[in-house]
Amino acid sequence: MTSRARRLMVMGTGSDVGKSLVIAGLCRAYARRGLKVAPFKAQNMSNNAAVTADGGEIGRAQALQARAAKTALHTDMNPVLLKPETDIDAQVVVAGKVLGRYSASAYQDLKPSLRAAVVESLDRLSENRDLILIEGAGCGAERYLRPQDISNMGLAEAADLPVLLLGDESRGGVTASAIGHHRLWTPSERARVAGVLVNKFRGDPAVFAPAAKDIEAETGWQVLGLIRWSEAVRALPPEDSLALEKRAATGAGLVVAVPQIPRISNFDDLDPLAAEPGVEVRWIRPGTPFPAETDVVLLPGSKNTRAALDALRREGWGIDILAHHRRGGRLVGVCAGFQMLGKTVRDPDGIEGPSGETPGLGLLDIATTIGPEKRLVDIDAPDAISGTRITGYEMHMGKTEGPGLARPWLMLDGRPEGAVSPDGRVMGGYLHGLFSADGFRSHWISEMGGNASTHRYEDAVEAALDAFAEELEQDLDLDALLGLTR
Repeated sequence: MTSRARRLMVMGTGSDVGKSLVIAGLCRAYARRGLKVAPFKAQNMSNNAAVTADGGEIGRAQALQARAAKTALHTDMNPVLLKPETDIDAQVVVAGKVLGRYSASAYQDLKPSLRAAVVESLDRLSENRDLILIEGAGCGAERYLRPQDISNMGLAEAADLPVLLLGDESRGGVTASAIGHHRLWTPSERARVAGVLVNKFRGDPAVFAPAAKDIEAETGWQVLGLIRWSEAVRALPPEDSLALEKRAATGAGLVVAVPQIPRISNFDDLDPLAAEPGVEVRWIRPGTPFPAETDVVLLPGSKNTRAALDALRREGWGIDILAHHRRGGRLVGVCAGFQMLGKTVRDPDGIEGPSGETPGLGLLDIATTIGPEKRLVDIDAPDAISGTRITGYEMHMGKTEGPGLARPWLMLDGRPEGAVSPDGRVMGGYLHGLFSADGFRSHWISEMGGNASTHRYEDAVEAALDAFAEELEQDLDLDALLGLTR
């Protein structure tokens, strides 16, 4: 016989209020107590994704939460993943596999048919575990989305879930948001709310006491805790590209310039570099030229490679990049960034957008064709070229060919990966996450002319998860929260 986990949902008053990290912290806190915990998010919209043990993909936020829970990644943790390709189109991934490309309106029509699969994933995930912590999506009270909803109250009612409403005090407006949600929800939806949590709180809790009384008087929901502003979470990778708008230059020394291209994906590839004391990662926003002191230009992943190339040229960054190379600068491309460094990117079937062909930057002798098959591979192998062990993953729909591949960037267990230009100053490949490997990162920084440190990135992430879990133990009554589960 199997046992079924108890479940609790955290729904937000909006996007970027901290749902993902609060769930991660709770996963680690309860895992440290010896519970078998797993995270769940029915629908995630993000171009940051991770490869799972069962050969699919899920949002990076759920990957971090699973790590916090000390459990293996599985597609049931995020059964529906939306990866935006344009302002109105997204690649829809269901149960870890690409279902197709849908417009926003077409996806709304599709959603009700996915509800049963979402509940089935949640039920499977609940088998032989003690606790499932469920993350809502965006704002939980968008009435116009409610008829097709599969990730907020639509899921809560379908799966009979108790709900905690999470607000962000750093933005202000928590009282208005909580009361507004109460007024927009139906009586049955209101009855599911077990309490309110206030996130990113600074200052004296006594000052917030009148607001808590207002919330309780207007809604009947108790404010169950104030989660203090946490410095620990700065070491954890954010999920939402909104976080890029808040990122300033970091570190000092080797200057790595990264253009903030449209539909940027897996931008947490850069977090290990940004954490290095001898590296300064600069995100170059639209309308801003590359700084003259740039040592390395790093082209990140994108969900739409040809659109990213168009943006490079529209912003004048293509000229900057070529000038940087002529001056002796170095360039690195990861996944779509690797494709952009080649001669052409073709999309004959219109997989990522309108069909056609776009010239690349021409700095590597390769050409890429976008196709319908997505390659999803987890990597943990020694690299014969750098002499270090590399961990990471491949996640792409393009096939790259050309003479440039005869000079690989990496050699993983005898398999060539990526390409390096004849002058050695341009390099790239498909492997995401490779900078998380401390040995390779140190080697790469030295090769780029920087000063490598002894910083251990993965250890720092683990320490941050533990520290945040300890803060939640102090800020919240975790026994009382467990009592709210069902």
